[in-house]
Amino acid sequence: MSRHRMPSRHRAALVAATAIAGFGLAAAAQAETLTIGLAAEATSMDPHFHNLTPNNQIAQHIFDNLINQDEAQRLVPALATEWAPIDDLTWEFKLREGVAFHDGTPFSADDIVCTFERAPNVPNSPSGYGTYIRGKTVEKVDDYTIHIKTENPYPLMATDVSTIPIISAAHCDATTEDYNSGAATFGTGPYKFVQYTPGDRIVLERNDDYWGDIPEFEEVVLRPITSDPSRVAALLAGDVDMINIVPTADLETLESRSEVALHTGVSNRVIYMHIDHWREQSPHLTAKDGSAIDNPLRDQRVRLAISKAIDREAIRDRVMEGQSIPAGQLLPEGFFGVSPNLEAEAYDPDGAKALLAEAGYPDGFRMVAHGPNDRYTNDARILEAIAQMLTRVGIETSIDTMTNSVFFSRASSGAEGEPEFSFILVGWGAGSGEASSPLRSLLATHDPDAGMGASNRGRYSNPEMDAILMEALGTVDDARRDQLLAEATELAIGDLGIIPIHYQVNTWATRAGLTYVPRTDEWTLAMTVTGE
Repeated sequence: MSRHRMPSRHRAALVAATAIAGFGLAAAAQAETLTIGLAAEATSMDPHFHNLTPNNQIAQHIFDNLINQDEAQRLVPALATEWAPIDDLTWEFKLREGVAFHDGTPFSADDIVCTFERAPNVPNSPSGYGTYIRGKTVEKVDDYTIHIKTENPYPLMATDVSTIPIISAAHCDATTEDYNSGAATFGTGPYKFVQYTPGDRIVLERNDDYWGDIPEFEEVVLRPITSDPSRVAALLAGDVDMINIVPTADLETLESRSEVALHTGVSNRVIYMHIDHWREQSPHLTAKDGSAIDNPLRDQRVRLAISKAIDREAIRDRVMEGQSIPAGQLLPEGFFGVSPNLEAEAYDPDGAKALLAEAGYPDGFRMVAHGPNDRYTNDARILEAIAQMLTRVGIETSIDTMTNSVFFSRASSGAEGEPEFSFILVGWGAGSGEASSPLRSLLATHDPDAGMGASNRGRYSNPEMDAILMEALGTVDDARRDQLLAEATELAIGDLGIIPIHYQVNTWATRAGLTYVPRTDEWTLAMTVTGE
C-alpha cells in the first residue's frame, strides 16, 4: 500500500457537472474582498460544536484536517503528508513540518492528541464528532508522527480523520464561547478569523503564511441571507459576489442574465424523513379526534404507507423545478456502499390507504411534521407538499417549521434531553462519501459512548443491521465491505428506518468573471473561488 497521497479507493467519486452561463465580455476587476451570501447560518465558530454543513464549511476556512477532501471528496494530504496502516490495529500518520497556527504556535503531534480528546466531548453539542473518534486511541510517536490504534482492523481511518478540524493544544480547554468570541479561534487554515456577529456576518482575512495554495482574495465576508429572494436580490444588486443554494424558481431568470454565472452539480445529500421509532406515545401524534393513541410510526406498515403516499416525482417537478433526484436509499448511484437493489418508492396512494387499514388505522390519524425553513433547498415547501400528500391518504398532517439553529437543538435534545419531534424533514450529506457515514450516524442504534447513532433522532434500532455494519467497518477488503454496506442499507431502508425523499442538485451563482467548482459535499469555500 502506498504511503503517499493515499487514494480514496473505497468509493467511486461522483463527478460534479458544471454549467457556467452569462459571462460578460470583460471580466470584472478583481476585488480584494469577496462577499458571499449563505442560505444557512453557522451556529458556532467552535469547529467541534455541531457537525453540520454550514458549520463545517466555515471551519474549513480557518482550520485544516489531517486529511482534506477535494470537490469530489477524494482524500488529499493536509496536515498529514503520508498515512498507512503499519499493522492490523495501527495506522501511522506523518505530519507536515513547518506549519504554524494563526497565533504563531507551531503545529505538532500534541495538537492531534488534544483534538481527539476535545472533539467528541463538547458540552451541549447537537451532533458531535464521536462517530469518527470513539474507539480510536492516538499515540504521539514524536513531534511529527502519530499512531492511531483501534481494537479491530479499521479500513476507514483515513476517511474518518478527514472530517475532524484540528485545533491548537494551546486552546484545548477553550469553551465554545471562546471560539465564538475569537479568543481561541486560531487554526492553520488559509483564512484567519476576524469577526463573528451572529445573524449578520463572519469576516476572515487571508493567511499569507499558509502552507498550501494562497487564496486569491485578501478578505472574505460571509453573510447569512436565509431568505431566497433576498439572497438573489443581493447578488443582482452587487451587494454580494456569490450565493449558494440558488432558489430553483430563479434558475431560469439568472441563467438569462449576462452579469451572472451559474455553477451546478449533484450532491451526495439525501433529504429524508426521520421517524419516532422508540416512544410508545409520540408527542405530536393523536387520533383524528385529538385523543391519545399508541405511536403508529412504530408499525412498519404505517411507515411504508407514508413512503408510498409521497410523490417524489411531483416534488422534483413542481417543488424542486427539476433540481432533485428521487431517492430510494442513502446515497446516489456512484458512491461506495450503494445497493443496486433499491429504487425510489413508487407513488401509490391506494396502496398507502390499504396498508394503513391493515395496520389498524383505516381512518388514519393526526400528525405534526417539523422541519427547518432555512437549511435545505425549498425545505419548507417540500414539507408542505408531503403534508398535503399524507393528508390525502388519511394522515391529517400539519407542519411547523423554524430556523435551523432552533430546529436542530429541539430535534436532537429538546427540553427533556431527548429528540422532541415525531416526524421531521432532515438532510444528510455523507462526509465520508460512502454509505458507512449515514448508516453510522442516522441508523445505527444510538450509543454515544461507542460513537454510533449520533444523529439518530428517531432512535431507530435494528440489531441485525448493526451487526452487519460493524462487520463492514472492520473489513479491509473493499469489495466485501462494499457488499456489506449495501446489505446494511437494504435492511435499514427495507425497515423504513428513515424515509428517503430525494438527492439535492445544487447551484451556486457568482458575478460574471468568477468561477466555482461545485462540491459533492455542498460546501461553499471562498479559497476555491477564482477569477478569469
